Amino acid sequence: MPHDHGHAHFDPESGDRRVAIAIWANGLLTVAQLVGGILAGSLALVADAIHNFSDMASLVIAFGARKIARRPADDTMTFGYKRIEIVAALINYTTLIVIGLYLAYEGAMRMIDPPEVLGWWVVILGGVALVVDTLTALLTYSMQKSSVNIRALFLHNLSDALSSVAVMIGGTLILLYDMRWVDPAITIGIAVYILYLAFSEIGSTVRLLMLASPPEIENEVLIAAILDIPGVEDLHHLHFWQVHEDQVSVDAHIVVARESRDRAEAIKVDIKAMLAEAFDIRHSTLEFEFPDNTDQGVTIYECS
Repeated sequence: MPHDHGHAHFDPESGDRRVAIAIWANGLLTVAQLVGGILAGSLALVADAIHNFSDMASLVIAFGARKIARRPADDTMTFGYKRIEIVAALINYTTLIVIGLYLAYEGAMRMIDPPEVLGWWVVILGGVALVVDTLTALLTYSMQKSSVNIRALFLHNLSDALSSVAVMIGGTLILLYDMRWVDPAITIGIAVYILYLAFSEIGSTVRLLMLASPPEIENEVLIAAILDIPGVEDLHHLHFWQVHEDQVSVDAHIVVARESRDRAEAIKVDIKAMLAEAFDIRHSTLEFEFPDNTDQGVTIYECS
């Protein structure tokens, strides 16, 4: 199956400004929610503040990663620095998991003995948080389509916006019905949602770091397409992976039929053209062998 790499691309400086605005907005919101949550006695508000602080930290990490990723390849990092964004995404998803587990524990403890909560503080600060979280999500929405790093941020912000709605609902119920247990219950709900988002997205990031084959490409289809090139008799040592989100690479040993020995260079051109057209793979390293000197007894994916 062809892999569509079509992404929206943005001016780097414009993207950096969006992330910088989001950092400042989340920083101010964190302070306001933390102070307000302590004064109001609301664990849900404190939970939302901690979540927002993780967002700010994530934004700082992502901002730095974006800057580093634009460095050109050098003698130390011959593949370039773009994979730093994948590392940043993994850090951000991991912090989401840790925060989710902590909030679930704290919420469960508070369910046993719900404290007094000042509902108005919760509703007002929840509303302010909703505005900031929505703004941050909008700033990163269009950018997240082309970056696993920014996608992690967007999910942070989206979960924050939904958490703020839940916090406001909880504050309203406390005001109207003195349902103090709602506050820790909402905290547990926020934690479960955070964990769901983190675990549903972290897998693709780990795949990139493990140099797994792209899930959008069916291995058997790609292998059959190479073997279908006239003059190709067999192949082995096949590896294909993503150096980063926008680049799939292929490495393979191609066995050329004896009668096609003189056409080896033309066969290489045919394979590269097919990979580019059918699978959008534009970087391949092909080593050619002939039946009388090919590696014996190796599997199609074997490295040695």
